[in-house]
Amino acid sequence: MSTDRPTPTTKRAHKHFDSSKLWSPAAARYRNPIICADYSDPDVVRHGDDFYLTASSFNCTPGLPVLHSRDLIHWQIINHAVRNLPSERYQQVQHGCGVWAPAIRHHDGRFWIFFPMPDEGIYVTTAIDPRGRWSPPHLLQEGVGLIDPCPLWDDDGNAYLVHAFAHSRSGIRHRLQVVPMAPDASQLMGEGQVVFEQPEKHPIIEGPKFLKKDGWYYILAPAGGVEEGWQVALRSRAVFGPYEDRIVLAQGTSAVNGPHQGALVDTPNGQWWFVHFQDAGPYGRITHLQPVKWQDGWPLMGLEQDEHGVGEPVSEHPVPAFEQKASPVLLQDTDNFDTPTLGLQWQWHANHHDDWYSLDAEPGRLRLFAQPASGGRLSDAPHLLLQKFPCQQFTATTHLSLPQDGTSVSAGLVVVGATYAGLLVSRQGDRLQVQRVQSDASDELVVLPDASSSDESVVWLRVEVHGDATCLFSYSGDGQSFTSLGGSFQATAGKWIGAKVGIVCTGDESHADFHSFQVHKRTTNEGSKVAATALPPTIS
Repeated sequence: MSTDRPTPTTKRAHKHFDSSKLWSPAAARYRNPIICADYSDPDVVRHGDDFYLTASSFNCTPGLPVLHSRDLIHWQIINHAVRNLPSERYQQVQHGCGVWAPAIRHHDGRFWIFFPMPDEGIYVTTAIDPRGRWSPPHLLQEGVGLIDPCPLWDDDGNAYLVHAFAHSRSGIRHRLQVVPMAPDASQLMGEGQVVFEQPEKHPIIEGPKFLKKDGWYYILAPAGGVEEGWQVALRSRAVFGPYEDRIVLAQGTSAVNGPHQGALVDTPNGQWWFVHFQDAGPYGRITHLQPVKWQDGWPLMGLEQDEHGVGEPVSEHPVPAFEQKASPVLLQDTDNFDTPTLGLQWQWHANHHDDWYSLDAEPGRLRLFAQPASGGRLSDAPHLLLQKFPCQQFTATTHLSLPQDGTSVSAGLVVVGATYAGLLVSRQGDRLQVQRVQSDASDELVVLPDASSSDESVVWLRVEVHGDATCLFSYSGDGQSFTSLGGSFQATAGKWIGAKVGIVCTGDESHADFHSFQVHKRTTNEGSKVAATALPPTIS
C-alpha cells in the first residue's frame, strides 16, 4: 500500500547557494551546504563516534574518496578506496563512466564499500581500517546497467543487495530490485525480485539505501531526476515487500533544487540526520545536512513537514549534539608539495601511472613528466591532475618552472568541465611563453592571440573563479603583479561531475616543476549576487 503522492512544490532549479558565513568555533548553528564541493551521491556510515563518507568518482583516480568527520559538519579526506579502475579502457578518459553511486557500511569487523560501474557491473571492496589499504575490487555481479548497490545484513544472518538500473544502458529508469547475497559478499544468489516500480508516481527512481529499524525494512531512494527531484522513503515488514512509499523531502519553498540521494545516519546519542546532495551546475553536487525525526514509523526530514509528511531543506539549523565537541577540520585544497605524497584532494582524469610525477626529483616541488597530447582536446588528457572546485568563489595560483632544454613541453593551469580553458607555458629559446587555450564551440583547441613572454625561467599562473563560475586567468613573472590574459571563461559541469581546477604537463619529453598550488577562498565578490566560502559555513 502506498500513500497518495503529494505534488512537490517545484520551483525553477536554483544554482545559486548562499554560504557566506564563516565557521565559528563557538557556533551553535550550521549553515548549508556543509561541503561546498562536488561529492556526488554521498553515503555515510557511523562507527562508534566517527563518521565516514564516500561518494561517486566517475572516471577520476584515485577513486572512491573516503572522508572522515566527528560532528557531521566538518569533513576531511583521509583516503581513497580504489587506486585505479578495474578495466583497461580507463587508461583513456571515459567521461561519465567509472564509479557511480556507492554505499559504505560497517559489518563483521570491517568497512565495506559497494560501488557500481555501469558498463562493467557491481563491485565491493573492504578494509579493517578506512585509512589503510582497501582490498582489490571484487566483481560481485557482472552486468551492464546495474547501478547504485546497497547491502543489508539481516538479523537472521541472511544478506541482501538492493540496486537500481541505468536507463542509458538498460532502458530502465524506475525500478528497484532486491537480490539475496552471500553474507561474505562473494556473490549474489539468484535473480532477486523487483520490489518497487511505479513510474507514474516516482519516475527515475535510483540511488537506493537499505536499512532496518524497529522491525521495518526501509529503502531510501531519490526520484524525479537530479535537478528537480525529491526523496522517497519505502517501508515494508518483509524484505521483498510489498513496500509502501512516501515523499519525505522536496524543494518546497526553499532554494535547494532536487534535495535527495544520500545517507540516513544516527548519532551516538540517538539523533538522526540525512546527508544529501544538491545539483549546483558547474560546482557539481554539493552536500547538505538535514535534521530527521521519526514519527509513526516514517523519517521526517528537514523542517515544516506538510500534512503528508513532506519536509523541505533547512538553510541553517542547530548543530548535531555530541558529548565532546570535535576540533574543526577543513577539506584539503592548497598543496605546497613538501610532503612525501600528493595531497588527497588531487585526482587524475583516468587511470594513472606512478611515473607520471615525482616528489623526490626536486624536493619541495612536484615534477610532472610530460605526457603525449590527446588529439587536441585538453579535456581528454588522462594526465590532467585536478581537484574539485573548493567553494563558489576562490583564487588558485600555481608557480612553475621549465628546464632550459624543455623546448618540447608545455605546462600550466587549467579549468576543465565539458568545456575547458587555461594558461600553458612553453619555452621559445631562452624565453617562456604563456598562451591562453580554450575550447571553442566545436570543443577544439584554440590559442588566443594575446600571448605574452617572459625572460624569467619561472612564472606564476592564476585563475579567479567568481560566484557565477566565470573564470579570469592571469600570469606574473614575480608572483606579485599579475596581468590578465584573455577574457572571462564560463566554467561548465563535466559529464556528471562539476568543473575542476588543476595542472597539466604535455609534450614528447622533459618535465615541468610546480613549486606550489595555493587556493585562497573569498567570501565577498563585487559584481556577484552570491557570496560563498568553502569553510563549513556555520553561524553562531
